[in-house]
Amino acid sequence: MAESSYSCNVSQGFNFEKDAQDTIGHINYLKVGDKEMKADLSVTNPEDITKEVKIFGIASSIYWKGGYADPVQFSCQVSVDNKNSIATLLHKSMSNTEVEVQFTIYDYDPKQKKYYQCFHSNAVKLKCLVLKQGGELAIALDMDQGREVVSPKNHRFSLGAMPQDIKQEIHLAVSVSDKFVKQFGIEVK
Repeated sequence: MAESSYSCNVSQGFNFEKDAQDTIGHINYLKVGDKEMKADLSVTNPEDITKEVKIFGIASSIYWKGGYADPVQFSCQVSVDNKNSIATLLHKSMSNTEVEVQFTIYDYDPKQKKYYQCFHSNAVKLKCLVLKQGGELAIALDMDQGREVVSPKNHRFSLGAMPQDIKQEIHLAVSVSDKFVKQFGIEVK
């Protein structure tokens, strides 16, 4: 099983430079339990630098082992407002561990000389559950401000998201033209 692991440039994600060619990641949408997080970061769309997109977080890393039942695990930088919402959520009992997440990771194709979506949910909100590891939920927030980018103020957030018992898709690509789709989650009737 081929795994997908991406280390993303947070600085490039916040302050896009058209001459840089680093991997960039956006956590476009996140809902944990009943709490929908704000898409309050306005950043450059690497596929069309004349446009901005509103997102929940700038990814620093994302990993998927590649199996139907394997979790997607990511870390990202979030706004102060979202840090406050997540901190409040973590201090309450998390009886509802359902997650909806939408993400897009971009890489640069040196032959085509442009960015493309290399690992993404295809603008679909994946239905997941917070991963449990050793009885603990795989969800964490750093209360200290991120240092990689000082403005706007941001905080590191990480989450492991297991697929719910439905058949979903994760889309991958290794260049602008070489694309494929893999199953995420197993339908349980």
